[in-house]
Amino acid sequence: MKIFIVEDEPKIREELKILLESEGYQVEALSSFQNVVQDIIKQEYDLLLLDINLPNENGFMICKEIKKHRQTPIIFVTSRNTEEDELNSILSGGDDFVTKPYNKYILMEKIRRALKLHDPTRYKELVVHEVVLDLHFSVVKYHDQEVELTRNEFRILYYLFLNAGIVLSKEKLIEYLWNDEYYLDETILLVNINRLRKKLDDIGLSDFVKTKRGVGYFI
Repeated sequence: MKIFIVEDEPKIREELKILLESEGYQVEALSSFQNVVQDIIKQEYDLLLLDINLPNENGFMICKEIKKHRQTPIIFVTSRNTEEDELNSILSGGDDFVTKPYNKYILMEKIRRALKLHDPTRYKELVVHEVVLDLHFSVVKYHDQEVELTRNEFRILYYLFLNAGIVLSKEKLIEYLWNDEYYLDETILLVNINRLRKKLDDIGLSDFVKTKRGVGYFI
């Protein structure tokens, strides 16, 4: 599991990183705060730790923007501790709220619970931009239409859904499918992508799976 930290105080940022890595998590942290939302969206992570007071930014507004693109859990870790702050964290889409100085045991338990609650294997479907991926029947639904997917088509789209808003390279997709014992080489991957797009086009999703030339695919 990978956790991404957005905290402008270097000492706190480093303490969090050391704590999380000691618990077995992969950790990345933002060090520049010029384009916070864009920089967060580019990242791959399973949970975001977000401060409220950031240089020229407001954590609540950042949370709202991030939740428009993905439903990955967000926990506020902040020195602000009023009831109004906690309410705003909920209203902005935050999943939990921890005040500084934090109790490391409470923080770790809240992280574990947030990750468990957002584990996609607990759900019957994933939803991105009103498009529904049925995890039990390998079906894509859009408005009143649906189409069934082959095993490889489903695996590709499932991985894109889990990483909505992130450009995944061909290599990344192939690595995922290889690790999951559904190996595809680059040629077969392209064939499956084209077949998947044709099926999506048939139900009104002509530009759902996009290509970033020379980089990869995203939704």
